[in-house]
Amino acid sequence: MIGAGSRLDNLVQIGHNVVLGRCCVIVSQVGISGSTVLGDFVRVGGQAAMAGHLRIGQGARIGAQAGVISDIAPDETVLGSPAQPIRDFFRQIATLKKLAKRGR
Repeated sequence: MIGAGSRLDNLVQIGHNVVLGRCCVIVSQVGISGSTVLGDFVRVGGQAAMAGHLRIGQGARIGAQAGVISDIAPDETVLGSPAQPIRDFFRQIATLKKLAKRGR
């Protein structure tokens, strides 16, 4: 079921029994596996993928190329593969940069 006002871009795959809430935005090359439920106002960046039987909370934001393998809380922003909270993702990137500088 696709909620009122939701927008789907090109090359979006929606599996069986998926429920999209109202006013969701799903952009190109996103794959949503079966029985996943997206709350209202969820935004999903390009080339992201979601495993089956997940619950994505209202207002959640999923970054481009994210690999979602567990539920996402309402209003949370996730990035990476596997998807993780944005703060954790950027903290890991900063740590990698510091380690790379030490190795020179």
